[in-house]
Amino acid sequence: MNSMKIAIAGIHTGIGKTIASAVIAQALEADYWKPVQAGLEERDAALLKTLLTNGEQRVHPEALLLTQPLSPHAAAKIDGITVDHTTFVWPVTNKTLIVETAGGILSPMSDTVTMADFMQHYKLPAILVSQNYLGSINHTLLSIEVLKSRKIPIIGIVMSGDTNESSEAYIETYSGVPIIARIPFLKNIDAVSVKEIAGNIKDGLLKYTTHVYH
Repeated sequence: MNSMKIAIAGIHTGIGKTIASAVIAQALEADYWKPVQAGLEERDAALLKTLLTNGEQRVHPEALLLTQPLSPHAAAKIDGITVDHTTFVWPVTNKTLIVETAGGILSPMSDTVTMADFMQHYKLPAILVSQNYLGSINHTLLSIEVLKSRKIPIIGIVMSGDTNESSEAYIETYSGVPIIARIPFLKNIDAVSVKEIAGNIKDGLLKYTTHVYH
């Protein structure tokens, strides 16, 4: 597992990628990095420092910190910054690195680049975070199609929030990609709850990080 890099990708925005990233990083004893952060008031890296054991040492600074809480391409325009993912300076670590993307698979990173382009460029295997809501089967399967079409390896799907057995069974059967963990809604988002969920899903994650679905 040393030096492995895993992208945490989402089927949509606001579905729990950051909490999933925290739980997965805790379970795998991994470091965390969010390359592009848009908005200064709710920085995901700052939250992760409080949620992970030894978070100050395991959470790395963003490659690009934008002032406005908007889509990165729009925030960069306001800040007068050109986003070039090919020049990002990556954290140096001998641990697994959890790389949190922003928004959904085809959300913009810049005027010409999506999150999928970023993952494809760096050849990152992905864990796809999904959630059960009306339309989420479509969003999940579309995201998987995009990842497969770009030959981005898929480690598996992590379900965030409430369970829907019918929807989840359909997604697994149709896509051939397994659900490898479930992270319930957390009433209290703190280090204790993250550590507890991480302990519950650790064995499954370790099993599936050695298998990918192209």
